[in-house]
Amino acid sequence: MATLLALALAGPAGAAEPLKIGLAAPLSGPDAGFGQGARLGAEQAVAEINRAGGVLGRRLLLVVQDDAADPKQAVAVARRFASSGVRFVVGPLTSGASAAASAVYEEAGIVSVIPGATWAPLTRRGAGLLFRLGGSDAQQGTLGGTLLAERFRGKPVAIVHDKTSFGRGLADEAARALKARGGQERLFEGVSRDDRETAALVAKLRALGIEALYFGGLSAPAAGLIRAMREAGLTTTMIGSDGLLDKEFAQVPGAEGTLMTVPSAPPRLPEPKGAAKAPRSPEAEMFAGPAYAAVEVVRQGIEGARSVEPARVAAFLHGGAPLRTVLGEVAFDGSGDLVKPPFAVTAWRRLPDGRLDFAGNEVSP
Repeated sequence: MATLLALALAGPAGAAEPLKIGLAAPLSGPDAGFGQGARLGAEQAVAEINRAGGVLGRRLLLVVQDDAADPKQAVAVARRFASSGVRFVVGPLTSGASAAASAVYEEAGIVSVIPGATWAPLTRRGAGLLFRLGGSDAQQGTLGGTLLAERFRGKPVAIVHDKTSFGRGLADEAARALKARGGQERLFEGVSRDDRETAALVAKLRALGIEALYFGGLSAPAAGLIRAMREAGLTTTMIGSDGLLDKEFAQVPGAEGTLMTVPSAPPRLPEPKGAAKAPRSPEAEMFAGPAYAAVEVVRQGIEGARSVEPARVAAFLHGGAPLRTVLGEVAFDGSGDLVKPPFAVTAWRRLPDGRLDFAGNEVSP
C-alpha cells in the first residue's frame, strides 16, 4: 500500500497544489534495510525543503511505494505513480528494478533519479528522463583499466573475467580504457571456479610473464585465481572491483596488495532540523544520504528549469550544471550519468591482528 507523507509548510508554498514526488524502494524483503534508509533520507529532505518554503511556491508531497527490489513489482509501482500524477521519482534502488521500470517512467514522462543502481546499460538505452546518482559498472571498469595502464605502463598485463555479464562488462570497459591510454593486454580470457580452468589460466599467465591483471567479476573466482597464482609462485598484482567485497576473499593469504575500486562511502545524513534523529542501521545509512541527495537534485532541477515540467527539468539536468547536494557537488552528462563518478581505490592490507582488510587503505588512483 502507498503511504502519503504530507508535510506541513508555513508560508506561501502552502497555497498551491502540492507537487508529488515518488519514492520507489524495497521496504519489504531481503533489501528492506536499504529501502528504509532511502525512505528516511527522502522524508527528511522533503520536510526540510518544505520548511524552507517549498519549490517554486509549492510544497512537496512524498508518495512512498514498496517495490521489494522485485522487477515486476517495480513496474507495477511505476504504473501507479504514472496514474496518480507523480512527475518525479526517487528510485528504484536496485539495477533489476530500475531496468524493468525505466521504460514505464520514460513513457509516462516521469523524471527518475536513481540513488545507486550500477548496471551500465541503464543510461545507454536512450532514456532522456533517467538520472543515476552513483557510479556505473562501466565507469568502475574504466577506472580499473586506467589503473592497469598507468601503474603498469610498458609491462605485460592481462584482463580476466568470471564469465558473468557483470564480470564481462567490467572487463570490456577495462580493456577499452587500457587501449585508450596506449596499452594492450597480452591476454583477455574468462575463467570460472573450475580448478582445471584456473590451472590452465595460471599457466598462461606464467608463460606470458604477466605482472598485473584486471579481474572483472565476483569474489569467489577471484579468490580461487589469487590462491592458484600464489601456489604457482606468481606475484602478479590483481586489480578488481567492488565485486571482491566478500569475507571469502579476505581469507586468501595471497590477496594482500590487491587493488580494488569501490564506490566512495556516502556521507552520513545531516542531523534533522527540528526533529529527533531516528536510529539507523548500517544498511539504512548506505542509502539515506543518496536518497536525500536525489530529492535535492529534483529541487534544483525544478528551480534551474523554472518549471515543474519533467522534460524541461531533464533538459536542465542534462546540461551539466553543478548541483550542491549532501554528497557534494554533482553534475550529469547527456546520458544521465555523473560527470565525476564517486569511486575510490583501496588496497587489501594485513592488519596488526593478522586480518586482511581494505577499510581505511585508500590509495591515489
